Amino acid sequence: MHFIDYSLVVAYLLVLLLLGLMKKLRRDTSPSKLIVGGRLLTLPAFVASLVSTWYGGILGVGEFSYNYGLSNWLVFGVPYYLAAFLFAVFLAKKTRQAEVLTIPERLYQAYGHKTALAGSVIIYLMTVPAAYVLMLGVLCQQLFGWPFWLGVLAGTLFSVVYVYLGGFDSVVRTDEFQFLLMFGGFIMMFVVLVSGYGGFDFLQSNLPPEHLTWHGGNRSWYIITWYVIALATLIEPAFYQRCYAAKSAPVARKGILISILCWMIFDFLTTACGLYARVLLPSLADPVSSYPALALKILPVGLMGLFALALLATIMSTVDSYSFLAASTFGNDIMPRIFRIGESAVTVWTRVGLVISTVLAVALALFFRSVVDIWYVFGSIGTPALLVPVFTSFVGRRRLPPRAALASVALSGLISFVWYLSQFFGKEGAFWLGLEPIFPGLALSVLIFILFASKTSRLLPN
Repeated sequence: MHFIDYSLVVAYLLVLLLLGLMKKLRRDTSPSKLIVGGRLLTLPAFVASLVSTWYGGILGVGEFSYNYGLSNWLVFGVPYYLAAFLFAVFLAKKTRQAEVLTIPERLYQAYGHKTALAGSVIIYLMTVPAAYVLMLGVLCQQLFGWPFWLGVLAGTLFSVVYVYLGGFDSVVRTDEFQFLLMFGGFIMMFVVLVSGYGGFDFLQSNLPPEHLTWHGGNRSWYIITWYVIALATLIEPAFYQRCYAAKSAPVARKGILISILCWMIFDFLTTACGLYARVLLPSLADPVSSYPALALKILPVGLMGLFALALLATIMSTVDSYSFLAASTFGNDIMPRIFRIGESAVTVWTRVGLVISTVLAVALALFFRSVVDIWYVFGSIGTPALLVPVFTSFVGRRRLPPRAALASVALSGLISFVWYLSQFFGKEGAFWLGLEPIFPGLALSVLIFILFASKTSRLLPN
């Protein structure tokens, strides 16, 4: 990278700090102000924050597009659009009207203290941003030549410093800025590729044939598993937090529907760039670095810096959001349910949780070296544990009694975790019975609901 490119990166980081630190939290800030910004989120801010937060896996998308082609859109695009649409139709309005701050608070309303605590722990582990911290390390390694561990540490610390001081409002302000950068950078890259090398005919003539098929060479069951994992959207803390923070229920529903359109456009851009990377860099040793490697190969000075900003903004907007989600779960849901602390201590414990979450994310990023693997593991365990209890707490009149709800959360997550570990004890790394881990856990959760759920006359706020 040229000095001009580095200057753009430095300017980006300074603007990010300026926006993030514009208004610091007071020590006595209420949980509502800390976690959902006082429920004042407007439609443009809702869309920009949700779109940028939920697309942090940019290098994972590049890795999958490089390896499997158009299948990326059918694995990481379509199932998530469908799940987000279901959220908008069935959950967005009821979530905003529930007047709670977090998913565990809803679990407490529906099932009591123990289920809320168990759900809090699972949500905490699901929101620790290990995958995105890993991507920051890889990106800094590729763009700046830093050692991987230094990129992980520096990128992560820079992403959370303003969250520590500003809370949810800082997350939203920086997300709006990063939303513009991520779209601007990838639109620029796509235009440069098409004008310099040609359109679909160029790709069709140079890509491996499987890259233009729906499956990309993957097994059908593997692809189906991702469609089930996409149901995790229905328990996605970032969706709930934005809905809780929205000014009104219509803002929440419209915001998700507009966000789906934005994700479709961005998926087109990222998948196309991944296909060009496969053609222009056919022997790339590490596909997770396909986007930065492509940029370094074809972009001139200045445009290289702009694309670097797009990559950084896409990842850092997710690191800060998920770090804050994990921290607020720790400070608002886990610690108060264990030690019965008051509201006045939530801000302090949230900041403690941010430090702990950052350390855990770095440790996991150094252990796992595949973004897709991290998504797969945590999605396969967390989704079956929470999907049925959370969804049915908002939708329908049949509800599990507290003990059955606790059993569903604990046992469904446990069986999926044990099933995941079975690959290390079986032959050739295969799961028991050839089943992906998410299915036995989800089947158990559904079975518990069928056997023990009953109609309830106790209506929850919605």
